[in-house]
Amino acid sequence: MRAACLQLQVCTCDIAGNMRRSLDMAEEAIDRGAEILAFPELFLTGFCYQESAQERPPYNSLDPFRTLAREHGCIILGSIISGRLNLGFCLGPESEGFYAKAHPFGPEKAHFDGGDCIKPIHSSLGSVGLEICYDLRFPEVARSLTLQGADFLVTVAQFPAKRKSHWRTLAIARAMENQIPHIACNCAGPECCGTSMIIDAWGEVLAEAGPREEIIQGEIDLEKRDRIRQEIDCLGDRRTDLY
Repeated sequence: MRAACLQLQVCTCDIAGNMRRSLDMAEEAIDRGAEILAFPELFLTGFCYQESAQERPPYNSLDPFRTLAREHGCIILGSIISGRLNLGFCLGPESEGFYAKAHPFGPEKAHFDGGDCIKPIHSSLGSVGLEICYDLRFPEVARSLTLQGADFLVTVAQFPAKRKSHWRTLAIARAMENQIPHIACNCAGPECCGTSMIIDAWGEVLAEAGPREEIIQGEIDLEKRDRIRQEIDCLGDRRTDLY
């Protein structure tokens, strides 16, 4: 499966501009063969707390992306603002699923509550373990998703430039320690570190973005994941009697 990180520069509260550039990037990635498309966290609004940024079911702002998923048989991931939730989504050609960010970061807590459920989202291309930004710092999230049968991880984020080394190390570690492919999509721009990555189950970085707006692509190889797990059975060798 071919995955793409659509490293968008998210302009806070510029919903029309973000939408236009997001759709342009999505169409380009699909033209280049992408089947899994990941956008940054809150890619349509940024951390905008105006009423215009609020979404309610059925989340009409996602309709253009639903159309792309149906027409091209792809899945599309990102997050939106839904009331007091930073709500992650996975849109597919026939179904969709949602995950609320479990760990709001610092000042976000004044506007968002943490979600109360961690489980993979089932899609036409496999079971997706979705995380949102600060969730990446909590290895329990990725491990729980892995043990529940996620085929690959996707992290959508607005990780800041001053913590670039943390972002890169944590994203690779989540793939390596769980022996699972990881699509880690960050935002571009002066305050974000960029550095979106597509990482295989061995922890090798297959594609990596710079700091600017761009699309990167890489292969998600589940057969390779299975071979790696057979070679070193980290999940089977866990001492559940001790931890």
